[in-house]
Amino acid sequence: MHMDDLIPIGQLAERTGLSVSAIRFYETKGLVKPMRNSGGQRRFLRSDIRRLSFVLIAQQLGLPLREILTVLEALPHERTPTQQDWTRISKAVRAELDDRIAKLSRMRDNLDGCIGCGCLSLKKCALYNPQDKAGGKGPGPQYLLRERETEAD
Repeated sequence: MHMDDLIPIGQLAERTGLSVSAIRFYETKGLVKPMRNSGGQRRFLRSDIRRLSFVLIAQQLGLPLREILTVLEALPHERTPTQQDWTRISKAVRAELDDRIAKLSRMRDNLDGCIGCGCLSLKKCALYNPQDKAGGKGPGPQYLLRERETEAD
């Protein structure tokens, strides 16, 4: 690896829009792994710009850091990831995103009705949640966390 392939933390911060302290935080979580020069200063791969950009996007989509780390561990760290590498990890994230989109769609479509919270305060709840069946499935908004239960339940 050539030294021109490495950048200091300040340049990484400038290129990603992150603060130096945020980059250090992501380092402690294992999302980036800098090298140290002879003076002990952090040096990052140029490809870490893309890695951290992916982290920011994934967080905006609601993915927790532990899931982001799992996905990023599939990327090579010794070389710049290729288009094939990024396609592979995007497929890994796709199912999680599809699930989140489905939940958001259910919430949007059903938020004005019974959400299965067990309150039985709306007259509609007697139709959607008779005898508080949703309460037996656990606390919280059961119908919006999962697909609406069938009438047979």
